[in-house]
Amino acid sequence: MAANLNGPVAISPSHDYVPSAHGKAGLRAVREWWRQKAMFTLKKNERFEQDIKKSRFLAAAGPVNSEEEARGFIAALSQRDAGHNCWAFRIGDLYRSNDDGEPGGTAGRPILQAIDGQSLDRVAVVVSRWFGGVLLGAGGLMRAYGGTAAACLQAAERQPIIAFATLSVTCAFADEARIRAGLGAFPAALAEANGFTPDGVLLRITIPRGQLDDAVRMITDVSRGQATVETGQAPAA
Repeated sequence: MAANLNGPVAISPSHDYVPSAHGKAGLRAVREWWRQKAMFTLKKNERFEQDIKKSRFLAAAGPVNSEEEARGFIAALSQRDAGHNCWAFRIGDLYRSNDDGEPGGTAGRPILQAIDGQSLDRVAVVVSRWFGGVLLGAGGLMRAYGGTAAACLQAAERQPIIAFATLSVTCAFADEARIRAGLGAFPAALAEANGFTPDGVLLRITIPRGQLDDAVRMITDVSRGQATVETGQAPAA
């Protein structure tokens, strides 16, 4: 499934960046981030349905930014007349899964594995099952729930998520222009004046984490080692 290349720039609540591909610079930026093996989220909700040995399986997947949002999605998309509504979500290091009455480990965990297996983050998936009278066994249930979730996610439109970091740079006035010019090689970087010293300027630079080391090397090179650089995580929006 190809990632979306034409959506607008968006800053999520955790200050990660979903890049736009408008213009040649935007396309270069997106390709660079793909080389860094970016995680992806979903652009919008997706559904997928299939029958397996007379049981009906319906998957619903969507983007979420918090546990509260994920649980709200699960509650809203669970089917009241289904025998089971099994689910999983991942938001960074936070993940949860639930078998909803199916044998332990046969539903929620395979759904979570489907999310992780496609390098997805900030995603929730619910798979509802209507029993058709044929027992599937533990292995069959794992394949059915995991496969239905995977097929739903494969059909969904995606967009990359890039986490930002910040650089606090103290440099001479003469080096500021060189640093700003060097940042032209990093299309998503943003440099802002953050104050002054008797001999120079304080810059706050926001940049994708995957480009952090290259940016620090560039600043060191163009300032001939005179600029001081401190790194940190970009604050939440």
